[in-house]
Amino acid sequence: MLAGMAKERGHNLIARNRKARHDWTVLDTYEGGMVLTGTEVKSLRQGRASLVDAFATIDRGEVWLRNVHIPEYTEGTWTNHAPRRSRKVLLHRDEIERLMGKTKESGLSLVPLSLYFSDGKAKVELALARGKRIHDKRRDMAKRDAEREMARAIGQHRKGMR
Repeated sequence: MLAGMAKERGHNLIARNRKARHDWTVLDTYEGGMVLTGTEVKSLRQGRASLVDAFATIDRGEVWLRNVHIPEYTEGTWTNHAPRRSRKVLLHRDEIERLMGKTKESGLSLVPLSLYFSDGKAKVELALARGKRIHDKRRDMAKRDAEREMARAIGQHRKGMR
């Protein structure tokens, strides 16, 4: 670390996979670092990334993030990166082995939920998830609507009491 440079602190969200919780039932979440090139980090610092259609796989004991779109850095030269290249995710060995067992046996998938900077380091939040069927999605929507109606009724009741 160079003297005089301020160290970045906190949690800075870059991208969120909004459809993930709609299309998948999240069973467990994991936080991992990512192996990135310089131009990828600069592009992420500009807040440019997309997790649409992204997923993670486990190949030969390593977790890989696939289909994440990080656009080329606008001020980059010939050293720029490929926008949809596979990126390695850094997790502890026991976490990887646990994920390997669960994804092979139970038919579960690894889905990225968000990309963010934590204390200056790029992180990805991965979810161990099971795909939702249409009736699951309908049940969740009905439950959400019922909760919204209850909150509205309680609010109207409280207003009428005053």
